[in-house]
Amino acid sequence: MDTTLFIIQLFCCFSLFGLIWTIQLVHYPAFLEIDPKSFSDFSETHSKSISFFVAPLMIVELITGALLLLSSPNAQFFTNFIGILILWSSTIFLSVPCHQKLSKGKDIGTIKKLISTNWLRTIIWSLRTFLLLSILLEKVN
Repeated sequence: MDTTLFIIQLFCCFSLFGLIWTIQLVHYPAFLEIDPKSFSDFSETHSKSISFFVAPLMIVELITGALLLLSSPNAQFFTNFIGILILWSSTIFLSVPCHQKLSKGKDIGTIKKLISTNWLRTIIWSLRTFLLLSILLEKVN
């Protein structure tokens, strides 16, 4: 296992784990409270601001996850990489369309869909974080 790749992978995953829980429990529910008149501007600001943090981390996570799997093909890194692919698919096919719709204005149904479908990403990042931490503990001991 390439230690540098693993540390970068763990850092990205752990960062996104913390971020997704904050978004899931604090930020997305707050969407319900935003005034409809200012919602489009809020939504646009949210998307641009959060992408500044999330996009680079997800890209690096994808690359390091693939490189770890290629350099150390085992069940743990395979599971980790499948998790990354699920996260990308969920982001592209569930989250992004909701955000695109919300950029046009507040829609309670879309906000609730965003919150409910985001649980998949929250769970996958959590499971991957615990998986990577277990790998780290295994290597330390």
